[in-house]
Amino acid sequence: MSTPTKDAVISSTSDRQLHIERDFDAPLDRVWDAYSRIEQLSRWWGRGHVVDVERWEFRKGGHWRFIEHDGDESYGFEGRFREITPKQRIVQSFEWDGMPAHISIDDTTFVDLGNGRTRVVTDSIFHTAEECAGMLASGMEVGLNDSYRALDALLAAER
Repeated sequence: MSTPTKDAVISSTSDRQLHIERDFDAPLDRVWDAYSRIEQLSRWWGRGHVVDVERWEFRKGGHWRFIEHDGDESYGFEGRFREITPKQRIVQSFEWDGMPAHISIDDTTFVDLGNGRTRVVTDSIFHTAEECAGMLASGMEVGLNDSYRALDALLAAER
């Protein structure tokens, strides 16, 4: 029996850095696939909304760009991959069109907790404290947790 999933735990480790942790009821291989295979990522990443994938180059130096559609609203996001270590780590830049030229570097690690559970840990570093505060004020916490709930649903459907 699955335990209810809680929201991501978001904390500030400095005035320029956010630390995010979330556990999933799925083995590491399935969570990794949901992050690395675009046909899965596009189903949960944008809070479960329709996501147009304009670019997906999952390799070091590769570029990605998504447009999330929510009713009459559209939101663009993009970045480049700095490092990919399969089933362990993804380091990438992240930019939201709503805060153009304010780029964070997101370092995401995947931890096998055993018993078919996986922890995803992301450390986001911003250029300034103001950019970090601006991202928090943008509603990113709500969007992130909505996306993680969509990922929970995707992972549950694959069981």
